[in-house]
Amino acid sequence: MDWLLILLGCVAGYVLLLAYIRTYKPYPRFITLYGPIIGLKTDQVGFFDYFRKFSGFLRIYGTIGVAMVIIVSVAMVIMLLLSVNLTLELKPEPTSLHKPQNIFLIPGVNEFVPSTFAVWFAFILTLVVHEFGHAILCRVEQIAVKSMGVLFLIIPIGAFVEPDDEEVKKASPWPRMRMYGAGIINNILIGLISFGLMVSLIGMAVPIQEPVVVGLYQNYSAAQADVPTPSIIRTVNGESVSTSQDVSDILNTTRPGDTVIVGFDHKGERKDYSLNVSPWPEALGSRESGFMGVFYYNGQGIIDTVQSMFSPVGIFMLLSVPFNPTMEGQYLRILGFDVADTGYYHVPFPGYWELIHLLFWSGFINLAAGLFNALPMIPLDGGFIFKEGTERILTRRGLARYTDHIVGFVSTGMVVLMVAIFTLPYLFHL
Repeated sequence: MDWLLILLGCVAGYVLLLAYIRTYKPYPRFITLYGPIIGLKTDQVGFFDYFRKFSGFLRIYGTIGVAMVIIVSVAMVIMLLLSVNLTLELKPEPTSLHKPQNIFLIPGVNEFVPSTFAVWFAFILTLVVHEFGHAILCRVEQIAVKSMGVLFLIIPIGAFVEPDDEEVKKASPWPRMRMYGAGIINNILIGLISFGLMVSLIGMAVPIQEPVVVGLYQNYSAAQADVPTPSIIRTVNGESVSTSQDVSDILNTTRPGDTVIVGFDHKGERKDYSLNVSPWPEALGSRESGFMGVFYYNGQGIIDTVQSMFSPVGIFMLLSVPFNPTMEGQYLRILGFDVADTGYYHVPFPGYWELIHLLFWSGFINLAAGLFNALPMIPLDGGFIFKEGTERILTRRGLARYTDHIVGFVSTGMVVLMVAIFTLPYLFHL
C-alpha cells in the first residue's frame, strides 16, 4: 500500500511538472517534449572533439564493432528462431516470464529486476556508454553532434545524442555503420569487463565452515520433524560440531533406525530435534550409516561455479540468473540480490557484496542492451547496420530499390518472433 501511494504521488507530481512545462511557449532550450516524455538536453558537447586525436584507433575499434554486431545479430536471430520452435514443440504454460511488464528491462517494473542502487547505477551506466559511443564516433567521422540529454517518464528511461541529420545522410556507409555499432560494442565490452571483474573478485569471499542446513529431503526424518531452514547444526548427541564433516563423522557411527538428538540454531533460536535416521537414498550411493535427510549450503561449490562461468556458455548462464528457478539458479542469486546466503561467507572488506551486485548488474544490463540492440530491426542500431549493409550489397547489383522492402520484412519478422515468444504460451492454454 505504501509503494502504491508513493507511485501515485510520483505520477501526480510528474503530470503537474509536465503541465507546468507546457505553459512555456517556446520551451526552455534545455527541455524537449516527446509526447509525455521530458527530455533534458545540453548543446555543450565540445568535449567529444577530444577523441578525434585517437581517430585511427577508434575507426579500427568501430570496424571491429560492426563485425561483432553482424555476428551477434546472426546469433540472436538463430536464438529467436530456436526459442519460437521450442515453444511450439513444448507448448509451455505461461509463467511470470511472459507477463507484459517483464518484457521490458525497467528496474522495479520488471519483477525479476529489483529497484536497487546497483541496478540503477548499471542502468544509467548502460545508457551513458551506449550514447557516448555514438557521439564519439560521430566526431571521429566528422559528423557534428548537436546535443545530448536524458529522457524521463517519471523515472529516467533513456539517454540520447543528437547528431546532425544532414551530415549523417551525407556520410558514406562505413562511417555510418561504425557510428551505429559503437554503442553496441561499448555495451558488450563494458558488460564483459564487469562480469570478468565479478568473477575475479568472487574468490575473495571465504565460505564459513559451519554446517548450514538449507534444504531437507522429503519423507526423511528431518523433514518429518519440521526442522526449519536455513539453520545451523550446533550439536549431535550432545557433542558440539563446527563443520559438516564433524556431523558426518558422528552419523557414520549410526545405523538406520537409530535415534540421534540434533541441535539446530534457526535465527538465533536453539532447539533439539529427535531424529530417527534412515537408510541412504540409492541416488546418493550405498552406505551403512544412517541418513537424517538434510543438505548443506556449499559455499565453495558456488564460488567454483561462478569462477567457471567466464566463457561463452557461462556468460549466458549468468544472464539467466534473475530468471532461473532451479536450485542452482537460486543459489546464484547471491550475485545480484540481497539474500541471506551472503551471511555464509567471510568477506575481505565492508561493502564487498554491494560491489559484487554492482558488477553483476553492470554486466547483465550492458550485455542485455548490447545483444538486443544488435537485432536486425529498425529502429535498433543493428537494424540500421543491416540496412546499410543490405543497401551496399544491392546497389552493386542494381537492386537498391528493394532495400527498404527487405529491411522492413526482416524488422517485421523480428517483432513477430519476439511477440510469439511471449504470447504463444497464453494462446496454447486459453
